[in-house]
Amino acid sequence: MWTREQLKLSAKESLKGNYWQAFWVGIVLAIFSGIGGGGGGGGGGSSSNWETAERYFGSNDNFMIIAIAIIVLAVLYRILIGFSLEVGSRKYFVQLAQGKNTEGCYGFAFDGSNYRGIISAMFLKGFYNFLWSLLFVIPGIVKSYSYRMVPNILADNPRLSADEAITLSRKMMNGHKMDTFVLDLSFLGWYLLGLLALVIGTLFVHPYVYATEAHLYLVLRSNAIGGGFCTYEDLNLGRETNYFDTGNDDNDYFRRDDY
Repeated sequence: MWTREQLKLSAKESLKGNYWQAFWVGIVLAIFSGIGGGGGGGGGGSSSNWETAERYFGSNDNFMIIAIAIIVLAVLYRILIGFSLEVGSRKYFVQLAQGKNTEGCYGFAFDGSNYRGIISAMFLKGFYNFLWSLLFVIPGIVKSYSYRMVPNILADNPRLSADEAITLSRKMMNGHKMDTFVLDLSFLGWYLLGLLALVIGTLFVHPYVYATEAHLYLVLRSNAIGGGFCTYEDLNLGRETNYFDTGNDDNDYFRRDDY
């Protein structure tokens, strides 16, 4: 069983000597995963804003057409580019957590059938999240945690079908959703400090958060393999590496065993 303290200590170890590279990857991930990335556009503009828009665009109809076109382009960009950037960023942090080579993570996510698998699985994940959120806020949040590991799973094997990746994520997160929610809340203080530092400070929290999430995935992945929910081959893993909690305080959670 994992603890927040263990994951965070492991994350700090991962970031030693790699922080600034992780910082830039973290910005990409924050933008395209929607975590820590802004969000709240102020609803409903005033009449003066609409009048200004009409002056620029000629009429209310023209403005609406342009606004819809911008939204459609943004959605297409998110699907065609953002999904792969998100999975590539997750792969970077998972590789970093294991002390492995982090080069080529983005190229991997845009490569041929990898790219197609990522697009289909991430789109279905987003569609399911949207449908659950229509029921009410709480079911949407719960399901977002159920599907939380899909990008990490795809980072291991983007050729899994969308249903396989989503089902595996649900099984990984079974019994861990509340603990993961509390883990997320434990970073709230850091983000508040970042907000006080001219908001820019929040950017420096992202590598710590994402590195911690990568270590969480490694624990859940090990549990899933041990529990028979998937195999090493399902996730394109070699059998020589196992990730687990040794129960020691030295943060050495990596061991190589012969199977």
